[in-house]
Amino acid sequence: MTTRRTVMTALTGALTGAAFAAMTATGAFAQEVTLKMHQFLPAQANVPKHVLDVWAANVEKDSGGRIKIDHFPSMQLGGKPPELLDQAVDGIADIVWTVVGYTPGRFPHTEVFELPFMMTDAGDASYAYWKMYDKHMRDSFKDVHILGTWVHGPGVIHSSEPVKTPADMSGLKVRGPSRQVNALLTSVGAEPVGMPVPAIPEALSKGVIDATVIPWEVTGSLKVPELVDYHTEFTGPALYTVTFVLAMNNDAYNGLSDDLKAVIDKNSGLEFSVFAGTKMQAFDTPSREAAVDNGNEITTLTAEESAVWAETAKPVVEAWLADMESKGIDGQALIDEAKALMAEHAASK
Repeated sequence: MTTRRTVMTALTGALTGAAFAAMTATGAFAQEVTLKMHQFLPAQANVPKHVLDVWAANVEKDSGGRIKIDHFPSMQLGGKPPELLDQAVDGIADIVWTVVGYTPGRFPHTEVFELPFMMTDAGDASYAYWKMYDKHMRDSFKDVHILGTWVHGPGVIHSSEPVKTPADMSGLKVRGPSRQVNALLTSVGAEPVGMPVPAIPEALSKGVIDATVIPWEVTGSLKVPELVDYHTEFTGPALYTVTFVLAMNNDAYNGLSDDLKAVIDKNSGLEFSVFAGTKMQAFDTPSREAAVDNGNEITTLTAEESAVWAETAKPVVEAWLADMESKGIDGQALIDEAKALMAEHAASK
């Protein structure tokens, strides 16, 4: 009797141990983490819906549900868009998506992609951006863990009056997103007005600004075609683009178990950056079509007309090169490297 009871007890204990091990292996008792992701656009805008939410869903799936991403759009955790990166540094948010240019001059290497008439394709530029981040910029961003680096599609002028030549910009108050874009606006006689993207609709409706430069893809969520009648786009290299980062709090990343870090790593880096830039540019087309349907006038400058703008913008590039030299940075080498990497990616497609 005693022997039978002992055997049954041992067997029950073995089964219980096996069940516990199985549950641990499947994550039932494994580490579970909730991460707060914060950004400045409405949830229904293209990047939140088609890039950030896709990224979050992939992380949750690959972690077997052990990582949960709570997405807070439209600055719901408080603060203003220029504060987002420091919110990631300070742990107010675990993950942020932000415009690097919201903190002018803080990350000078990234500005190579924001120079006028530098890029043509967002996927190519995002490829180059990640490669150059990995080589040149990790130390600059050491206060956060960078998950992705990308740019938007070609920048477009959206205005209350027709714009075809640089002279048409003279005297216009134009919202600019970054230090280099504002320098470009100044070079064509416009008055740059710095403000985050969410402030554009009210500024246009109240006449605080006469025009804005943004890519097509975000115009729909901001109702820009309902607030202006004219749009100017370029042939060949774009007027400008803007750099973004998806950044994670260092402690939040370092506090993850190795297998959960691997999940984050799998969904970060070069491939994700190219996906994000490419996806962002893909939504330029439907947003442009919406402006056409609204009856707005779109001017597509010829290559020759675009070249006039590029010539006007040369002093902006020269001033940037001088600024980089004063910081001990070889700006021309960055330009050459960025162009080579963009061409490399374009040739691989």
